[in-house]
Amino acid sequence: MHSIKLTRILLLAACAAAATAVLAPAAHAAGAPPVTGNVAIVSDYMFRGLSQTWGHPAIQGGADYSNPAGFAAGTWASSVSDRSYAGGSMELDLYASFGRPIDDDWSWRVGLYGYVYPGANLDQAAGYRGRSFNTAEANAALSWRQFTLKYNRSLTDYFGADREQGFDGDTHGTGYLQLDAALPLSDAWSLALHAGHTHYTASLAVPTAYGVHDVSYSDYSATVKYAIDEHWSVSAGITHATNDRYYGHVSSYADAADTRDLGGTRGLVMIQGTF
Repeated sequence: MHSIKLTRILLLAACAAAATAVLAPAAHAAGAPPVTGNVAIVSDYMFRGLSQTWGHPAIQGGADYSNPAGFAAGTWASSVSDRSYAGGSMELDLYASFGRPIDDDWSWRVGLYGYVYPGANLDQAAGYRGRSFNTAEANAALSWRQFTLKYNRSLTDYFGADREQGFDGDTHGTGYLQLDAALPLSDAWSLALHAGHTHYTASLAVPTAYGVHDVSYSDYSATVKYAIDEHWSVSAGITHATNDRYYGHVSSYADAADTRDLGGTRGLVMIQGTF
């Protein structure tokens, strides 16, 4: 059932992307079509304050399309750790959205986002029955100048979290609220600030050895970016995630005795190219 629902959601995203493609001639008429690609190497793939690569580097890349009508669609991929996604080594994201400006300062955007983990499944880990990590979200964002407030709501279980993983219910409707600021410092330098909160709709049925029932948490980050030229940039940042009693002792799906601090405070660096 989970896979069927996700497939339907991703088909909706594909339809939105198709609608974007239909409008492509209008984009050509206004000038060069706004198609961009990106590649990056990052010291640690951090998603919502938590490491997805078990503290190791990741290679990433994607492509995006948008047009003046307000449609946008794209895909993005990153390497991940099979310790966090049993049997998997890659995350593939598919997304589509529509948005419009309200005036010179305000704009809005709504969209669908799908996270897919090819080959990853809980049946690849000892003691678990088959369960996909694939997740779909709906989102809505409101921007004012350099500031964006965005809410993301899970349309499926949140990255496979349910009773099979020790929760007292399913995690449909898990929400992520985030506030982001993109601040230019000069022609070459910029600063990105972020704060977010993940609210799980279910708690752990049995507390951990550290007494944790609620796995909800907040995360914060600050990243400085330097544009080397029009195509290449280098970034350095620091991230922090709360609820260290839980995320500071996460067990690997490959070996339950192998634990890792996936949150806490850590620094990261990234080299990125855009074309």
